[in-house]
Amino acid sequence: MKYFPHPLMAEDEGLLALGGTLDSERLKLAYTFGIFPWYSESPILWWFTNPRCVLYPSDIKISKSMRPLVHRLRPWKITMDEQFSEVISKCASVKRKDQNGTWINHEIVTAYTNLYQEGIAHSIEVWDKHNELIGGLYGVCIGKIFFGESMFSVIPNASKYALIHLCQYLENQGCELIDCQQDTPHMRRMGAVLFTKLEFWNIIKRNVLNPNIPISNQSFNDWLDSTYTTKLNYTIN
Repeated sequence: MKYFPHPLMAEDEGLLALGGTLDSERLKLAYTFGIFPWYSESPILWWFTNPRCVLYPSDIKISKSMRPLVHRLRPWKITMDEQFSEVISKCASVKRKDQNGTWINHEIVTAYTNLYQEGIAHSIEVWDKHNELIGGLYGVCIGKIFFGESMFSVIPNASKYALIHLCQYLENQGCELIDCQQDTPHMRRMGAVLFTKLEFWNIIKRNVLNPNIPISNQSFNDWLDSTYTTKLNYTIN
């Protein structure tokens, strides 16, 4: 039988438990109670961070520089769940400013790919006119909460483009909250706020009773077609 300590027992910095495996059953149990794995080498460390960085989908901030890209120019193609493996690989390999190395190891890739195959993990992909993957993100959806895991951008603004479309789509599907896990200036600029661990736990408790919101490649494409009718300014073969 798999179980975790009560999330409110986490240490001040958020560490709750260590050990175990990344099998799908354990991961789904963890996310059901707002717990996530984050470690660089064994043993696996499980976290319930405090404060918790979260984003209401309706509160996503679209900067002046992003508005023309999203609403008028639409220079890039955007998809959902078409190249999950490539997205998570890019999240692991694309270098980020002020970050040495990556926590996305082979175990993580395998575990979340399994969740993707079960329809629990999802990816957003951003493509340029040459059909090259230039940005994206992935995460896990349990109930009405999307637990964001990682994002990447090969060129400026591509990951923001992915996040903005994800928020708009999730709001349409009935998502109540996006969990950003850890506080970062980037996510604050995008509209994220901080909850105490007790505030977040109260939301998690209510979410346990929620059925998973409907997320799929087809519903994303249908939403995209009905929301953005402007034709792309290029054709992807």
